[in-house]
Amino acid sequence: MQQSRNYVLLLARILMSGLFVWDGVIQLRDPAGTVEYFASVHIPLPQIAVWVSIAVHILGGLAVLVGFKIRWAAAALILLCLGTAFGVHLPSGDPDDMTHFYKNLVMAGGFLYTLSYGAGAFSFDREPA
Repeated sequence: MQQSRNYVLLLARILMSGLFVWDGVIQLRDPAGTVEYFASVHIPLPQIAVWVSIAVHILGGLAVLVGFKIRWAAAALILLCLGTAFGVHLPSGDPDDMTHFYKNLVMAGGFLYTLSYGAGAFSFDREPA
């Protein structure tokens, strides 16, 4: 039973990390476009925020993927998800943005589980599940 739990935790980490690594790479490929988008949604200091966002997305996503310092990575990604949900998607009231709002809340919930239970045996942290 414990072995199957570790496989499930590994699969969960793979599924949760993919979005963040992918989004970080997309931002890195077009930082000027990302700055323009950040400015349009009123993110303060978009020229600086873009690099913070890229680092948190890529480094946090990779840390979750491999299970390295998973609780710190999960905490950073929880803050990112909640900040994005409430700061970017909620104020507009647009139905598409509401979908993104709830998606961010769901991801924050998944990272709360990760924060609580760790990465499992198949990780650099090698914590018991």
